[in-house]
Amino acid sequence: MYAPGRLRDSLRASLVSQAEAPRPVVGRPAAVLVPVVDATEAAVVFTKRTDDLPRHPGEISFPGGLRQDDDPDLLVTALRETEEELGLPRDEVDVLGSLEPLETFTTGLTIVPFVGALEADPVFTANPAEIAQVFEVPLSRLMAVEEPKAWTRDGGTLWGYVYEVDGHTIWGATARILHGLLELVRREFRERETTP
Repeated sequence: MYAPGRLRDSLRASLVSQAEAPRPVVGRPAAVLVPVVDATEAAVVFTKRTDDLPRHPGEISFPGGLRQDDDPDLLVTALRETEEELGLPRDEVDVLGSLEPLETFTTGLTIVPFVGALEADPVFTANPAEIAQVFEVPLSRLMAVEEPKAWTRDGGTLWGYVYEVDGHTIWGATARILHGLLELVRREFRERETTP
């Protein structure tokens, strides 16, 4: 699909730079890392949360969490949480930039998603207190299974996306972030097809 390095360069050019990453002005600030394995078959890394966590037990997510008082910025939050959850050293993540922040519908968070490229065959050491499983899904497969979905909540209708892969359901804020990433990848495909 991509030669290694090309996707990394494309995303770096399309994402908001680290220096310009927006700061949430509403809700509690949080950050996640969207890990993308930069290989011939590029893939996105997901975590399955353990069933006994107080927030979002058993759900599929990206590594991340709330900003702590001693985090100088939200990028540090994303990298710190990734290291705590996956045992992935910060210097092994090539941070390419950020996607637009999003507000969660139920928890009152504003999440800034940072996209980080990893070399092929990354090694993870999941924290068993938080993470039940770590898995990768190729970008091409995620694009193929993406389904729009509507939810009814408080008398209104919410629209989003759902991804069913290998017995996992990716939905909610994680799916909204993923859709934003896939839109950038699709745009790159369209530009490649129209460039002589």
